[in-house]
Amino acid sequence: MNVSIVIPNYNGESLLKNNIPKVIESISSYKDGFIELIVTDDASRDKSVEVLNTFAEKLNKEKSKIKFKIVKSPFNINSGFSINVNRGVEKATGDLLLLLNSDVIPHKNFIDALLPHFNDEKMFGVGCLDESVEVNNSVVLRGRGKGEWKKGFLIHSKLDVNGKTTFWISGGSSIFRKSIWDKIGGLDNIYSPFYWEDIDLSYRAQKAGYQIVFEPKSRVIHEHEKGTIKSSSMAKKVTTTAYRNQFFFVWLNITDFNLILSHMIWLPYHLLVAIKNKNIEFLTGFWWAVKELPKALNERMKNKKIFIKSDHEILKQYESL
Repeated sequence: MNVSIVIPNYNGESLLKNNIPKVIESISSYKDGFIELIVTDDASRDKSVEVLNTFAEKLNKEKSKIKFKIVKSPFNINSGFSINVNRGVEKATGDLLLLLNSDVIPHKNFIDALLPHFNDEKMFGVGCLDESVEVNNSVVLRGRGKGEWKKGFLIHSKLDVNGKTTFWISGGSSIFRKSIWDKIGGLDNIYSPFYWEDIDLSYRAQKAGYQIVFEPKSRVIHEHEKGTIKSSSMAKKVTTTAYRNQFFFVWLNITDFNLILSHMIWLPYHLLVAIKNKNIEFLTGFWWAVKELPKALNERMKNKKIFIKSDHEILKQYESL
């Protein structure tokens, strides 16, 4: 199968210099089709584009079988993760889309364990095992998670990496069938600049009748502390955005009446607790979401057209994990 690798970048000059050669090395032996490497630059202010042009020239001189594409922000405005990734996907011609963050270094031949899953035509996406480099250079194995409904919200949490069932797969190290990606609409730009977009995509795909799995044999090194969000966003902004997007997830995807009612009943409680605890980020995130409610409801209507499963059908799969 032909594979398009999409790497979103923003001010990642040093990461690109270090990691792009390692990505190229990890895919150089792929023989089951062509591979194209698409790096989407989100109006970087550093020398990212110059670095990318150097790689493109080098691959051309070497007559590499890897097709290298650079996609720039059309208006030279930083637009956020979802928009930047979708911009790259628009230029992709492969059967499969492999999303890698710029702070991800794949192990050699990491693709090999991913491809057999796509023998199932209902398979939408497969997540890699992240060897996540945390504070003080400690390594935590990540990539598999569960989801459950609690007090009016969808709560997601980490699972051990010894199984394949997963509630979502990461937008920073996963592979997707492009035909299904196009059918269900890809990453939702309403979540920009970041967070919850990959959980939304995974859930939307499952409610549309498709499957996702976690593949622990496909390993990548994920240097989270060097990533764009960690390095360029203030903590309060990150937290506020995450709260806003938690609201968006419910408003866009939850359709079972009992869960909608639960959300409405618990919402005053959460707001009162936030006021009592002076949780400004939660309150700001809620108000930010409310201001974009018409847009959220429009996205909800589009989502409902592709859903064939109930929320209960999806969530019950993860109750025992």
